[in-house]
Amino acid sequence: MSLGILDLMKKENDSKVTEFVLLGLSSSLELQLFLFLIFLLFYMAIVLGNLLIVVTVRADTHLLQSPMYYFLGHLSFIDLCLSCVTVPKMLGDFVQEDKIISFSGCLAQICFLHFLGASEMFLLTAMAYDRYVAICNPLQYLTVMNHQLCFQMVFACWCGGFVHSITQVTLVIQLPFCGPNKLDNFYCDVPQVIKLACTDTYVVEVLMVSNSGLLSLVCFLVLLFSYAVILVTLRTRFRQGQNRALSTCASHLTVVSLIFVPCVFIYLRPFCSFSVDKVFSVFYTVITPMLNPLIYTLRNTDMKTAMKKLRKTCDILLPCP
Repeated sequence: MSLGILDLMKKENDSKVTEFVLLGLSSSLELQLFLFLIFLLFYMAIVLGNLLIVVTVRADTHLLQSPMYYFLGHLSFIDLCLSCVTVPKMLGDFVQEDKIISFSGCLAQICFLHFLGASEMFLLTAMAYDRYVAICNPLQYLTVMNHQLCFQMVFACWCGGFVHSITQVTLVIQLPFCGPNKLDNFYCDVPQVIKLACTDTYVVEVLMVSNSGLLSLVCFLVLLFSYAVILVTLRTRFRQGQNRALSTCASHLTVVSLIFVPCVFIYLRPFCSFSVDKVFSVFYTVITPMLNPLIYTLRNTDMKTAMKKLRKTCDILLPCP
């Protein structure tokens, strides 16, 4: 009976941590207010920019039938959702003293962060294949990249992100948390959370590296290889088409680097963490979703034309008094 009571007390102690304290980006009140204004502007730019792209692609039949813009519409939707996972909580924490997140809220952040993040990685890989077919096999581009294949690729990206997310949540939810509860970040993520577990996390960290780390690295290497093949192919193209294709590839490679370099840095090294991790986290969750509309589409001629058409349609439907 005594052993049973001791076992029950041990289980209660193992699960006594019901919330985590987020240390955030800074402990200075003045700096937090400044960061609140800056990140509020960033968040507004993310929402407006990505929402504009999603609406424009959906409203323009020509863009929606183009595989590249079909993928870009989904990319903007992912960036819009990804920013909503971390930024609103971070903005709220800037203006309040207690930066607390519940255990279930922490798991939810991890789930959606990795679901959307992995889906975006797979989607960028699909977009690289789209560019490869468009540049290396242009005569059969529309035949190969038909609507059915595009839908199947996007669906596979979402499914892959879901499987990856469930794996990450499973790694965390099985761990006992009975000691410190301070997370040195502005959101919950697997590397910081598992370090607070009151058990040996060696196997879990190795699994994290083999999952998130290798996923980021393999996708990054595949993307670099595909764009290298594209650039080699472009050397034989006529100059006007070459310049346009190079511009498109440069835009894609910029986005790929902004996303994958931070992910590889954070997830491919277990057992240690650095203060610079927060900077990489900001790039991954805030800066990249904000820059994607500018890099990919807002400077694109087809996109600008479609936005002008959308504006004229809105002026007709909603005339100014």
